[in-house]
Amino acid sequence: MLDLLIHDATLPDGRTGMSIAVQDGRIAEVTAGLDAPAAQKLDACGLLLAPPFVDPHFHMDATLSYGLPRVNQSGTLLEGIALWGELKPLLKAEALIERALAYCDWAVAKGLLAIRSHVDTSDASLLAVDALLEVKRLVAPYLDLQLVAFPQDGVLRSPGGVDNLRRALDKGVDVVGGIPHFERTMADGAASVKLLCEIAAERGKLVDMHCDESDDPLSRHIETLAFESQRLGLQGRVTGSHCTSMHSMDNYYVSKLLPLIAESGVAVISNPLINITLQGRHDSYPKRRGMTRVPELMAAGVNVAFGHDCVMDPWYGMGSGDMLEVAHMGLHVAQMTSQAGIRDCFDAVTVNAAKVMHLEGHGIAAGCDASFVLLQARDPVEAIRLRATRLKVYRKGRLLAETPAATAALHLPGRSTQTHWMQP
Repeated sequence: MLDLLIHDATLPDGRTGMSIAVQDGRIAEVTAGLDAPAAQKLDACGLLLAPPFVDPHFHMDATLSYGLPRVNQSGTLLEGIALWGELKPLLKAEALIERALAYCDWAVAKGLLAIRSHVDTSDASLLAVDALLEVKRLVAPYLDLQLVAFPQDGVLRSPGGVDNLRRALDKGVDVVGGIPHFERTMADGAASVKLLCEIAAERGKLVDMHCDESDDPLSRHIETLAFESQRLGLQGRVTGSHCTSMHSMDNYYVSKLLPLIAESGVAVISNPLINITLQGRHDSYPKRRGMTRVPELMAAGVNVAFGHDCVMDPWYGMGSGDMLEVAHMGLHVAQMTSQAGIRDCFDAVTVNAAKVMHLEGHGIAAGCDASFVLLQARDPVEAIRLRATRLKVYRKGRLLAETPAATAALHLPGRSTQTHWMQP
């Protein structure tokens, strides 16, 4: 007998009337019209069954700290970094863990079951590292949390930066991070990329660097990152996050850069909500959008994912852990409004993001984990348009969260009472 059998589901690739058979936490079969004995059965009623959402770029050590010790008045990246510097001496492990666990609850309710979080290693105490390692242990039964050793103040710029990062990796942090554009000089930034990639190669780690999070078209550390990826044989294991300077670069230079990134196997993560908020702050009008060249990167064969980046922290006072909100902003800023473009944005918060994190068993296919989200929508386009309700969230065959369908009862003069469960 099967553990779970889902009937009449629509899949993101457009297949309808599909049955998903679940046994021992994995998908045993995906086919049309399957009927078999099962301990539990679910009629999807033709709605969209999608893989779990994945956030490949987040800062969980800072999440839900908005207003501590003050609010970012300018809204700039640099004031956010300065504000985080003010907050760090006030951090308590217990409070950090409590906020992170609260956010993970939000995430699960939204069908977000895998998060890559950067954790600041600039503080020699590594308080945030220890706290998030404990969070990772606590959420392991229901959420995949991958941690990046992130030298927020610059690995070369801050005293003990390299040693702190190495100690964080020794404690069990998964990925090597960096922030080359925040080093003192362009030369130091390039040197930090080389050094950090060498550390990753030496330890067999993945790499994910904040790269060129700037409006400066001469911030070109993504080029160095792509080169080092090839030199050290790290193809497919390296990610450049943000890459917002590419928005302001000369088109001829970008025409050379895109093939280099593609050949190096470097993935790119754009963070639409935060990039559109923090970039272009020094412009009057016209204002730059400040998001990297998502459709052009995708067309060049680069794996591009979207991240949430921040929720209620020194950099961003909004957010709710909803990756459909991220995809919604992404398609608008990147002007990816074709049907294919919108579906690409859905992939950017599911399958593409899972590839960045090297997640095993992600997807709706036989042999994959029985982890999926039933959405109150009939296809990925409608899911993004409506920021669809997550009706049910499963991880490895176990129901983790459910939300009642969104309905509206209309009592209009001259018309009978109507109930709409979703927009037409």
